[in-house]
Order: sequence, then structure tokens, then C-alpha cells
Amino acid sequence: MSQTETSYFMRRFTSLTCALALTVAAGPVFAQTQTGPTLDLGQPVSEGPQLGERYSKQTYDDWEMACIKTEEETDPCSMLQILTDPDGNPMAEFSLFRLQEGGQAVAGATVIVPLETLLPAQLTVSVDGGAGKRYNYTFCNPIGCIAQIGFTQDDVDSFKRGAKAIVSIVPAPAPDQRINLELSLKGFTAAYDVVDVVEN
Repeated sequence: MSQTETSYFMRRFTSLTCALALTVAAGPVFAQTQTGPTLDLGQPVSEGPQLGERYSKQTYDDWEMACIKTEEETDPCSMLQILTDPDGNPMAEFSLFRLQEGGQAVAGATVIVPLETLLPAQLTVSVDGGAGKRYNYTFCNPIGCIAQIGFTQDDVDSFKRGAKAIVSIVPAPAPDQRINLELSLKGFTAAYDVVDVVEN
């Protein structure tokens, strides 16, 4: 892939995924009237997140404990990290949670990648240069394409021992190329020990 093609692809990825790290509250839209331009009437300021909004509860080094505001006494949370390109632009979202005991998978993750990802090439995750594992994508929506994957106890142990993982995706416009995104494992153990357990 030429430098021009690479630059175009990175711009496309960035434009498709820049919303991954942001939670935007939608407000009312006022149509322009004949009496003048559209005026911003403001919105009441409230403390804390609104229902359905994602917020950061705590940070464990490179991992964020991201929670969704609900009406329950305790909000559901998962471990979150935004993966970036070499220029610091958001490229993917990696959200991890623990699972109830009894199944082969002890943890699960939702990984969101840009829409222009080659799905048959699958998603690859490897730790500290070791042999990686490939995972299928589950579905795509306007935000991006999603892989819902499970991790065994051995996988989790390797995350706890490791320094960084590499999440690899293949761009559809350049199927002979592979984009490697760094997933820091600094703070993984501390965050994993307190993250919510989700029912299988």
C-alpha cells in the first residue's frame, strides 16, 4: 500500500471511529425560522452522568473502568481501552469484563473496529510477541464492526503477566496489509480484580 493510500485509509479509519471514545448527549434541534437564525436556548446543567450515558468511574494505569448510568443502585462497568494509531488517532475500542464461573471462557470482550475492515481476515490478539488467536467478527453497525470474544483462564493469565498485547486487523481496501494496534496491559490485573462479573 502506497503512502498516499495509507494516509487515505488512516483518515477514513479515524473519521469512522472518532466517536468511539466519546459519549455525546443529544439535545433538541430547533429549525431555523423566518424571524431569524437558529438560537441556542441552552440546557439545564446537571451534576453527574445522565441515564444511559457512559462515564469513567476510575482509572487503573492504562485501563479505564467505564460504567453505564442506570436506575439501579450499582451501575454495570467494564474495563475499557481505546486503541490508537501511531499519530494518536482512535482506531478501535477494547472493552473487557469477567464471566461467571462454570464455562470455558472466564472473561469476555467486545472489540469495535472501523467499518472498512476485512471481516474474513478475522481479528487477531497476541501477547508479548507470542502466538496469537484469531476471532470472528459478530456484526457491523453504523459505529463499526464488532467482535464478541471469549478468553480462557490461560488467556487472562497471559494478560496479567504481559506488558502489551497486539490487536491486528486487516483493511478491506488493502487486504495484503495488516494494522497492528497496541493494547497496553499496564494496570490490567488491578482492573480485572474489581471489574464486574457478567452472567453467561
